Amino acid sequence: MYANTASRPAPSALPVRPDGPAHRPLPWLVAVAVVFVVVQLAVVVPGSTPSWDETVYLSQAGGSAPPAFFSAPRARGTSYLVAPVTVLTASVTFLRLYLAVLSATALVGVLWVWRRLLPTPVLICAGAFFAGLWPTLFYGSMAMPNLWCALGALAAAGWVARAVLGETGRAAPLGAGAAVAAVTLMRPADGMWLALPLLLVAVRRPKMLAALAAGLLAGCAPWIAEAFAYHGGPVARLHRASEIQGGLGWNIAVDDQAKALEGRTLCRPCDIPWKRPGTTVWWAVLPFLTAGGVLVARRTGRGTVARVTTVTAGFLAVPYLFLIGYAAPRFLLPAYAVLAVPVAECVVYLFTRARRAGRPVGLAALALLVVGHLAVQLQVLSRVSASSHATGAEYAAVAGALHQAGVRPPCVVSGDQAVPIAYYAGCSSRQTTGHDASATPAEVRAGARRVATAVLVAGEGGHPPPYARAWPRVVLADTRGGGTYTGYLAVPAKAVPSRP
Repeated sequence: MYANTASRPAPSALPVRPDGPAHRPLPWLVAVAVVFVVVQLAVVVPGSTPSWDETVYLSQAGGSAPPAFFSAPRARGTSYLVAPVTVLTASVTFLRLYLAVLSATALVGVLWVWRRLLPTPVLICAGAFFAGLWPTLFYGSMAMPNLWCALGALAAAGWVARAVLGETGRAAPLGAGAAVAAVTLMRPADGMWLALPLLLVAVRRPKMLAALAAGLLAGCAPWIAEAFAYHGGPVARLHRASEIQGGLGWNIAVDDQAKALEGRTLCRPCDIPWKRPGTTVWWAVLPFLTAGGVLVARRTGRGTVARVTTVTAGFLAVPYLFLIGYAAPRFLLPAYAVLAVPVAECVVYLFTRARRAGRPVGLAALALLVVGHLAVQLQVLSRVSASSHATGAEYAAVAGALHQAGVRPPCVVSGDQAVPIAYYAGCSSRQTTGHDASATPAEVRAGARRVATAVLVAGEGGHPPPYARAWPRVVLADTRGGGTYTGYLAVPAKAVPSRP
């Protein structure tokens, strides 16, 4: 009797995982991460150059140019993330390798949080689904905040689910608080939309509530301090951020997000033809897979997990589907990451049922659908990467032409696409209008007497601002649209390179 009693497992509030020792998830998670990195290295990294937004974040942490203007909606988390690399080297390849490996490692760590909540097949399927989306693959090696918000959201939801299911100790509150802090540090708005549902779910658990609130405040602290220092306070900064984002309010952007999935990293405005509706099939099916996963989870005793994930993902998706007037696929990465859990529940159930029913045709059909989905994701990824590389090459060509014309560091660039081109040229960017306005025309004109200054105009019909019309005009490079980049240059005599 004593032997039988001793052999029984200790009672646990968490669901017992139905896997045996032969189904340990770590090797499978590592395999998913390795494929995630390999695809990035094969498709995204070769020829990759910094995008517009990346140049802003990179310039704050060293990079190869003076800090660009940091507008109200941005947060410092991404700059902190890349600082260990940018302070040592300006190599874009090294940066990409660092971020690709770091994001894959983080993916394994985040999924590991869920190991006590999900069977191994569901856990691996969730990781594979999220890692296989083209926005996840494209931004895995990019200095952008959205993927990191997604990973943080999935981790936070996992820790909260563990606490709700009865896990005691400090690990769950500390893990959830740290994850919310990381998300908020990257994007304060995402941190707020993440914390709201988790606070509701954990309303009867004081330790978890305190940890979530502390994480939210800690993540917001740099943004709030900067708001008081440079923007007239948090309210004024929020108002300016709303202006820059086109005014936050009731805006149905569901159709814009659907269009953007065909390969547009930013769709603003999104009044464009929908050329590839087939790229959105998986997105249209996503709600049905989620609903199916919720039903499966309830039947298998994982209803709490389903409730936490669906509620959290819904909150994360709301602002980008209904409160802004434009779209970018990366905005929904946090929602996709959390929805990966119920989606995986449904997919694994469908495969298991077909296998147990002895239906090879059904299994083959399901496998074909999965392969087709992945093929579409890779096709879009290849197209987006090629477009990104071409844009970067265009920026580099303009920067090279500026150097040949005598605009070399220290220097200032203003006008069309000034922010990224200034970074490529090693110059400061100074805009007199728009979201990144950081100088007056008089200040730019006065600075042009001391350092080389260029005002850029893109296209054939563009005109320079009045203060630069008398400056020498130089054609710098051709654009992909068939036009040209024209520069109006003021190069002081001491800034002109001497000829041998």
